[in-house]
Amino acid sequence: MPKYLLALDQGTTSSRALLFDQQGSVRASAQWEFDQMFPQPGWVEHNPEQIASSQIAVAIEALTRAGVQPNDIAAIGIANQRETTIVWNRETGQPIHNAIVWQDRRTAAFCEQLARDGQGPLIQQRTGLLIDSYFSATKIAWMLDNVVGARALADAGKLAFGTVDSWLVWKLTHGKIHATDVSNASRTMLFNIHNGAWDPDLLTLFRIPHSMMPEVRSCSEVYGQVEIEGIDKIPIAGIAGDQQAALFGQQCHRPGMTKNTYGTGCFMLQNTGTRAVPSKNKLVTTIAWKIGDKTEYALEGSVFIGGAVVQWLRDGLGLIRKSEEIEALASSVPDNGGVYFVPAFVGLGAPHWDSFARGSIFGLTRGTTAGHLARAAVESIAYQVADLLDAMRGDSGDAVSELRVDGGAAANDALMQFQADILGVTVVRPAVTETTAFGAAYLAGLATGFWEQNSDQLKSASDRRFEPKMPPSQARALRNRWNEAVSRSKKWEQ
Repeated sequence: MPKYLLALDQGTTSSRALLFDQQGSVRASAQWEFDQMFPQPGWVEHNPEQIASSQIAVAIEALTRAGVQPNDIAAIGIANQRETTIVWNRETGQPIHNAIVWQDRRTAAFCEQLARDGQGPLIQQRTGLLIDSYFSATKIAWMLDNVVGARALADAGKLAFGTVDSWLVWKLTHGKIHATDVSNASRTMLFNIHNGAWDPDLLTLFRIPHSMMPEVRSCSEVYGQVEIEGIDKIPIAGIAGDQQAALFGQQCHRPGMTKNTYGTGCFMLQNTGTRAVPSKNKLVTTIAWKIGDKTEYALEGSVFIGGAVVQWLRDGLGLIRKSEEIEALASSVPDNGGVYFVPAFVGLGAPHWDSFARGSIFGLTRGTTAGHLARAAVESIAYQVADLLDAMRGDSGDAVSELRVDGGAAANDALMQFQADILGVTVVRPAVTETTAFGAAYLAGLATGFWEQNSDQLKSASDRRFEPKMPPSQARALRNRWNEAVSRSKKWEQ
């Protein structure tokens, strides 16, 4: 009998593969970073072939490190960076353009025009999303309008669109399967989250032929088998966008349960059960997952620049050599020295949705040190997460007693304590923080009978609980200054 599940965790800056055993423990892993391309200010691209080749390579490497064969693997689960848009030629299998990454802002003006034309209510009602260049629809439209010959190929039915999960499934099955799951489909601004189908009115609005769209399936079922040497004949049995996978991996299976992932960006999701809760506070309503015939929903807030602010301090300013050094540098000063850092490098996400905000640092004096900049950068992550939770409480009406956390920056104890202080709620960090990959593996395990949902053996143990220690009056004062800094960073670009 197969002994393991293989999770492919395809992220914004790297491709990873993790091997899970029957107890949900990681037995082997591998990771490759890939190129980030910035052809113009506000534009972000990836090479789709590099995404696929790096993901296949780490999958094979993880099996090699563990000394296991493909027939030891029960199934593959895929979690992926969402909204990132790839369009390829069905006949050649070649992408027509680089992948346009979720962070990319090239279609911001188009989105502004759509809002002025009054399309916001229709889009929000059908998709649960707000008009923003973050989502896939305007990225597809841009490719069709700007890549020579793309429109004619699309009209002839020769082009395929996919988010990264679809692209990986296509590559892993040698072009036999063009499919996605409901969680990724719900991030395109083209999918009706209420009837579970591509919306013909929205496809017409964006001038996107229905023939480009992948088949939409559940998150936990056998999609097909891999046809790549080294991982051949393994069933692909679970797919979810990375944040929905993390929500599932954190076992937030009941309405009101909330998690935040600290990755390149920050992503907070709250399970709302079978109810699609419309947002009045500029959050988005999204599909959490579909298992069998049951679709569950979530409220989500997205911060575009979370851990990426640490990468900028490392690569842009050279303040640190490794990302792990940020905690010590930030802790070298007792407080932020009055410095506030708004990392709006590609605009502001929820709950502000300002594509034209830009990164800003306020409160600099002659006494400001590298430590103060580092601390302000780290604190900016916590402030942005607090803004999300405020909006979420307002929409759902649920009192959040704890926030489950994961992602790279969740390992930073000082950040997690500051997060608890600013929120006024307990922050819970699991013992195994690979919740995104685990969520993908969990979905694949359910589809193949490897695991059962809510199995006692998979109950997540907490590594640490961070209780609020800061007086509420101090937390309010800090957040008031943060809010002032955010207001001054808005609409910088016109």
